[in-house]
Amino acid sequence: MKRDDIAKTYDPKLVEDSIYKQWEESGFFNPDNLPGTRKKSFTISMPPPNATGILHIGHAVMLAIQDLVIRYQRMQGKKALWLPGTDHAAIATQSKVERLIKEKENKTKHDLGREKFLQRVEEYVEQSRNTIKNQVKKMGSSCDWSRERFTLDADLNKAVNEAFKQMYQDELIYRGHRIINWDPNLQTTVSDDEVEYIEEQSPFYYFKYGPFEIGTSRPETKFGDKYVVMHPDDKRYKDYEHGQKIDLEWINGPITATVIKDKAIDMEFGTGVMTITPWHDAVDFEIAERHNLDKEQIIDFAGKLLPIADEFSGMPIKEARPRIVEKLKAKGLLAKVDKNYRHNIATNTRGGSLIEPQIKEQWFVDVNKKIKKLGGQSIKEKALGVVKNDDIKILPERFEKIYFHWLENLRDWCISRQIWYGHQVPVWYKGDKVEVGDKPTGAGWKQDPDTLDTWFSSGLWTFSTLGWPEKTKDLKTFHPTQLMETGYDIIFFWVARMIIMSTYLVEEIPFETVYLHGLIRDERGRKMSKSLDNIIDPLDTIKDYGADATRLSLLIGSTPGNDMNMSEAKVASYRNFVNKLWNISRYILMKVERPVLVTKSPKPKTLADRWILSELDELTELATKNLEKNNFSLVGEKIYEFTWSKLADWYVEVSKSEDEKDDILLFVLQNLLKLWHPFCPYVTEVIWQKLNTDSLLMIEPWPKVKTKIDKQAIKDFNLIQEIVVAIRNLRTESKLPPSKRLKIVIVSPKHAKLIKSESDIIKNLARLEDLEVSASAKKPAESLSAMVLGAEIYLPVSGMMDIGKEVKRLEKEVSRISEFTLHLEEKLKNQRFLERAPKDIIAAEETKLKDNKAQLAILKKNLKSLK
Repeated sequence: MKRDDIAKTYDPKLVEDSIYKQWEESGFFNPDNLPGTRKKSFTISMPPPNATGILHIGHAVMLAIQDLVIRYQRMQGKKALWLPGTDHAAIATQSKVERLIKEKENKTKHDLGREKFLQRVEEYVEQSRNTIKNQVKKMGSSCDWSRERFTLDADLNKAVNEAFKQMYQDELIYRGHRIINWDPNLQTTVSDDEVEYIEEQSPFYYFKYGPFEIGTSRPETKFGDKYVVMHPDDKRYKDYEHGQKIDLEWINGPITATVIKDKAIDMEFGTGVMTITPWHDAVDFEIAERHNLDKEQIIDFAGKLLPIADEFSGMPIKEARPRIVEKLKAKGLLAKVDKNYRHNIATNTRGGSLIEPQIKEQWFVDVNKKIKKLGGQSIKEKALGVVKNDDIKILPERFEKIYFHWLENLRDWCISRQIWYGHQVPVWYKGDKVEVGDKPTGAGWKQDPDTLDTWFSSGLWTFSTLGWPEKTKDLKTFHPTQLMETGYDIIFFWVARMIIMSTYLVEEIPFETVYLHGLIRDERGRKMSKSLDNIIDPLDTIKDYGADATRLSLLIGSTPGNDMNMSEAKVASYRNFVNKLWNISRYILMKVERPVLVTKSPKPKTLADRWILSELDELTELATKNLEKNNFSLVGEKIYEFTWSKLADWYVEVSKSEDEKDDILLFVLQNLLKLWHPFCPYVTEVIWQKLNTDSLLMIEPWPKVKTKIDKQAIKDFNLIQEIVVAIRNLRTESKLPPSKRLKIVIVSPKHAKLIKSESDIIKNLARLEDLEVSASAKKPAESLSAMVLGAEIYLPVSGMMDIGKEVKRLEKEVSRISEFTLHLEEKLKNQRFLERAPKDIIAAEETKLKDNKAQLAILKKNLKSLK
């Protein structure tokens, strides 16, 4: 191979698009086209990005991890399917398009009408989906685009309608009046999953309510309060009986209040007694349900007070609140105000509007109803059981507790939305007649105008995308999926919903393992945000440093459930490593006579050969074992260490002075490229194609360890490495220039034979003029020394340095380290320090003491030798 055939530096801009095109045109992203007999499948369903968005750093880490896994499983000979898609993201998409139309045309959706508005939404979504698809490709994602899905596709809509119908027939879906999250701005219900609680400081008012004192941050809801609730065990109110009537003065005049005793009351909060507003508070609603109490609406669906508020009727909440407080104060009913009260207020994540709890007739999923299909369990109990029984494993395990807590406290799921975009509720009305499913025959039928919660359709994602409710070949082959990889912040929104829907509708788990990655933060550990101007755009890092460097920066250092700091400097450092891998490969490919594929493990001729092949086997074994356990970062770190240190710093250097290593170098390089491929697919594929082969690396078989690992070769060569490092350190400590050829004497009763046999390697790597090795020899006069695994190394320095000056330097260094060692010993004897310091700090100090003592011993020995 000519030296001009391989560029000196790797430029990802020149190759990434063309390599991705090769992969796509090969058809191997589709598991049906993979070569060989592949009996076992491995499936990942890509968490579908919202059709409103663009690729951000959270998506990038998701794509990097999932592509790593699917490439590894493909190389392991599996029918590896990574199914991509996008989510219509109902509320988020509709509100985005509404905002754009308002900004550009000053029109509302009502000005356009439902049909034209939905046409606008579809146009926007189509453009957005194409953008997302191209961005996903930029990351090197090897997903099967022939199976790409969208949650509003016709066949997925069919699945949604069938799921609704089955749940309705099993009486899991019902229509009823319950408390829901209402967004007055968007005029729709909002899922519990889409409510974000933001801490706020606001006044907390204490009012006189007959003989009681009640507290609230929302006086505007209190007009209809006619029940006063207390804990039955609260001794302060033991004289009051459940159901007791009390006449008192309230906002708009005298009322008769009823005492209710209920264990939901927190006796420690405020005065331990409260009035309830069942229409506008979920806890109050549950109390009212338990005791069959009246419920009265105070605030309308536009966020304004109703006529019950008397003179405040029609006022927005913000305007009415201070006026209501003033009225109560004038009536002598305001006891006090806490102006520093901090509490959480509910907002809609899809727009930031304040949530107003309301009672409204909606469609709900009954999560507690026990059904025959699930063996007398509820869908909630079934979803709890599959994780408790280890049918599904959640990584890291600590998130299982969060999953259990969330599900155990799950209330009936409101699935209807008052928006136009999304899956329309498949219920049809004609007078008193109601039909569920497809449109009935005949005229006069009207479909329910509401749409379904986006989590209802995305909850079917793992199986609806494979053809359910039809019993397709894909469904049989690729479900359950093996891995669900997503952010830990979405475990409730989506993961639990998928488990509920799959175990009920398909009667099997949706996935075997849930891998939860953490958040990507900036280099200072802060959450990325526009306000902090610290957002790292993966598309920018791909443009500047390449997709491989971007992927490595997201994979190495990332562990399940833990947040990871990210910086542009980190990406740049991995760009440098990618270039290092390129240069190592370039050296090998230009050094060997014929750069071709080596199909069989070559026979080692030297200790160095045996060592590098054994190290490669150990690495392969470790990588395989840990990739199966999803320990991605550990594998990346170990391959990195092998590449940079063992191969580049040692074996390549050895090969420069030893002949007949072409087959070993090629074999190691080829297997190293395979190990690296799932992490950095582009550069490895480019290098692979320099091996005069038409095959693609992406479908090459994963390396296997066929023979017993030669542990002795590793141990023996490690000794040679230690000796070389010790000699280099002696040179550095003596301030002798690299050009100076040294004479070294090594005395080793145990390893003399081995060291003699490898003396040429030691001489070349340590830049020696002469090396004398014996099992027992007299120590040379005026020499510096080092001890390595029972081998004594001597560097005679007579004539090479000013001995007197070196003695003074060593004496000064001995004094300094002796003083520091004494300080460490005193510190580790200090009982107060030992009791208060963390264990890792104590361990670090102990290690420091041990290292300083070892260094002191060497210095004293050298000083004695020179004297």
